[in-house]
Amino acid sequence: MTALFTAPSFITFTGIDDSVLLPGMLALSARYPVEWGVLLDVAQEGAPLFPLPAVRRALQGAPLRLSAHVCGAAARAIVEGGDPGLDLSGYARIQINHSRSGSSDSEIRNSQLYAARNGVRAALQCQGEFPVDARVDWLYDVSFGTGQRPEVWPAIGARQAFCGYSGGLNPDNVAAVLAHLPLDADTAYWIDMESGVRTGNRFDLAKCEAVCRIVFGSAES
Repeated sequence: MTALFTAPSFITFTGIDDSVLLPGMLALSARYPVEWGVLLDVAQEGAPLFPLPAVRRALQGAPLRLSAHVCGAAARAIVEGGDPGLDLSGYARIQINHSRSGSSDSEIRNSQLYAARNGVRAALQCQGEFPVDARVDWLYDVSFGTGQRPEVWPAIGARQAFCGYSGGLNPDNVAAVLAHLPLDADTAYWIDMESGVRTGNRFDLAKCEAVCRIVFGSAES
């Protein structure tokens, strides 16, 4: 059967906040290309979505693909050229959630430099067309964890960096959304989900697996 959409390079499931889920995360990662997004904000530690330091350490010590999604004062410090002293061991990427209104040239540069100094790749968010700036990865995000789905999805051009899509994705709509993304067949991209893989505000690995099966097909365990 011919696929109805171009599958993403990987899926980021953001908001993992409980180390009890580690065995299931490891099992899913062994079968599918998954990145686990860990939200970091000292002011919100221990709240849903924002794991405590002990949980983060457990995640960072596991053989998983991780991205640090930095919020609050730490994100602002990074884009202003500072160093918030984060422990980024075990992470491959850092997404700096500093603003809903875009990033200036200096904020992009500071984000890229901070990530490079820590041996990771930086990502920033955008709400319109993907910027033509390859210093960082770009995530199209109008939802910011609220589950809001955009009416139009921007295209990824040949001159653009690695780009991703977020906003209201869940097991019920992911196939339809991917089928309508304005992508060429060989375009590399990723998708990110947060509220769409939670049940009762708890991270739901069953929903993550359902999304993986839809996007990548069944896989041997």
